Amino acid sequence: MIEETNTLDEAIEAFKCGDPVLVFDADDREGETDLIYAAEHVTPPDVAQLRNDAGGLICVALAYEVAEVFNLPYLDDSISHPASNDLDLEYDERSSFSLSINHRDTYTGITDNDRARTITALADAAARPAETDFADEFRAPGHISVLKTAPNVLDERQGHTEFSIAIAREADCAPAAVVCEMLDDGTVDALSPEAARQYAETHGYPYLNGAQIIDRIGTRQESGSVSTRS
Repeated sequence: MIEETNTLDEAIEAFKCGDPVLVFDADDREGETDLIYAAEHVTPPDVAQLRNDAGGLICVALAYEVAEVFNLPYLDDSISHPASNDLDLEYDERSSFSLSINHRDTYTGITDNDRARTITALADAAARPAETDFADEFRAPGHISVLKTAPNVLDERQGHTEFSIAIAREADCAPAAVVCEMLDDGTVDALSPEAARQYAETHGYPYLNGAQIIDRIGTRQESGSVSTRS
């Protein structure tokens, strides 16, 4: 068993150093564990690890105020197809999905090299949003799904999008984080918390649950001024 005492400090330090962190949201929410990286540190081998060891959708979460500078909408607000009507998520009131993008320097956008290029460019843009011409650097649609936090982050929504950005802020990283659900080939379902914990223990990665992040960080990280970190 992994000792959960003080693991948030370990997770923040690991995240800052470019190592992944595992976060389980809650039994009464998605009931999933995501493998999470600081977007600024992601390499092509990290993308390979995400698709092989996690297996879910590789997304980049952005802080709300950064996404607003880039004029990135919530996807369910920007599409008019009937399938977008009456959003009926069982685990939340709304989705955090925004556009899917590729960096303009990529080719197909799907290779590990291409996705790492898009991810690290997003992190760089998130660190200096006022200096970024988003449409000049990125095109849509693409192969990296962008997620947008709730305006008041954990005070308003408590999903992996918000958890990852809360960790990024604590680590003084760019407000951009890669999240990917961990799946189980055997059960063809979400990886159980026990199996995710064992994976973390085997690889020496911090394992957290959402309650730890909420208890420690709570509501003090609300959306505010746009970062000018360089």
